[in-house]
Amino acid sequence: MSSVLQLKYPATLPDFLQESKVAFEQEAKMALAVKLYELKRIPSGIAAELVGMNRVSFLLKLADYQTPMMQVDEDELLQDVNNA
Repeated sequence: MSSVLQLKYPATLPDFLQESKVAFEQEAKMALAVKLYELKRIPSGIAAELVGMNRVSFLLKLADYQTPMMQVDEDELLQDVNNA
């Protein structure tokens, strides 16, 4: 089951950004998904579903937003290495 989020924005915004309405709306969904992922509020699979792409494509697209694929801090990484 899906829900719908409606967002009002100025009709001139896509033109201002030199994008089509469709491209702007896709970018807005991607920005939302990336930010929620970056804040560790949602996993990459749900973020990918939000923007209508597969998980691998979403993870690869994160570089465009200067967001790392892996959200592991140094301590977690060292603990994983020590436990291996």
